[in-house]
Amino acid sequence: MAKAIKELLINKLASGEFISGQTLGDEIGVSRTAISKQIKSLTEMGLDIFSVTGKGYKLVSPIELLDKEFIVKELAAKKIHCMVETHNIIDSTNDYLMRRIPNHVQNAQVCIAEYQSAGRGRRGRQWISPFGSHIYMSMYWSISQGMTAAMGLNTIVALAISDAINSLYQINVQLKWPNDIYLDGLKLAGILIDLEGTPNESCHAVIGIGLNLNMPDKSGGQVDQPWTDLQQHTSININRNELAATIIQYLTYRLEQHKVSGLEKMVNEWNKLDYFYDQPVTLITGNNQTHGICKGINDQGALLLLIDSNIKVIYGGEVSLRGAK
Repeated sequence: MAKAIKELLINKLASGEFISGQTLGDEIGVSRTAISKQIKSLTEMGLDIFSVTGKGYKLVSPIELLDKEFIVKELAAKKIHCMVETHNIIDSTNDYLMRRIPNHVQNAQVCIAEYQSAGRGRRGRQWISPFGSHIYMSMYWSISQGMTAAMGLNTIVALAISDAINSLYQINVQLKWPNDIYLDGLKLAGILIDLEGTPNESCHAVIGIGLNLNMPDKSGGQVDQPWTDLQQHTSININRNELAATIIQYLTYRLEQHKVSGLEKMVNEWNKLDYFYDQPVTLITGNNQTHGICKGINDQGALLLLIDSNIKVIYGGEVSLRGAK
């Protein structure tokens, strides 16, 4: 019941007009106190709501909600046909699709949410997910060649995000191995890939993307690393539905390209956008640190680290790459 009330309040508030808590309570058969409780819950999710006696509740600014029909229509115009789901409130878009593997999910199926109550980053970190401010998206992709062929998926996804942002806003982002997108040296987006399967049989991949678009001040203070959002870097008013459709478009293109020819043709593209290319870096694995010069990636998506005139190949795992101090 609580979720249903939240959903109704979100749809009523989105236009930016006042809504009466008493009238709404009477309409759905709950108390004004119950409405007030859910309004408080929505503010904790990142919605900026204020109240005026005699008028009711109002958003400081209207919000453009996710529009499934718009996204599907945009994709169809580009001859891309995939199942798209939009949710106001979800625990995690990745977890949602993972729970549906293998019998309740279609290849290239996409889940997009306004808000994640349990959004995840790498290494179990929380992904701050204020309502209606960013893109939280996951896509399911089947890999017939097995788990080993999933190596380098992060490379494909990062390039697809770069493609989409550049095509709409003519902005060049930087890519940071293994899973981050930077802009002007600050984190703009992250990638989380969950895999299920065996090394030599077909496997299931759920590709998660979190992209900062217009970070509320309150939420920005909860992020534990330097960040930026896309709206700060363009005078164009970002249409989240258009951007979501464009990311799906380029992600589909890149995944199909990978299926045909692997990563070989994408390596040079990545290296041109590599934030640390030819720079001294520190690779952190648990309590261990390795220092070297970043030399980009190879055709398996592994990091190439120059250490004392020798190239060390790093295939990922629980690692973190940072600029050397």
